Amino acid sequence: MLKRLDPAQATLRFTFEGEPVAARPGDTVAAALLAAGVGVFRETPVSGAPRAPYCMMGVCFDCLVEIDRVPNRQACLTVVADGMDVRRQHGAREMA
Repeated sequence: MLKRLDPAQATLRFTFEGEPVAARPGDTVAAALLAAGVGVFRETPVSGAPRAPYCMMGVCFDCLVEIDRVPNRQACLTVVADGMDVRRQHGAREMA
């Protein structure tokens, strides 16, 4: 499991799959989810295999999630906002 190096307090709250998650200002969705112990962000369209962030810089697209009902958002490039609703992406989604 990943562990934060800086013990600063989380002041933002969002939900992932309906469960509350704490984040710090400036965290990306991926960083906050990994720090909270979430390992699977999406499933592949063909086999349904679980996927998690890989590159953390927007190149691999393995961190695609649905944020506030908008699919195909890269969790590693999206900064957390208070009250966001984040969901796992199951398979392929239409482009928004």
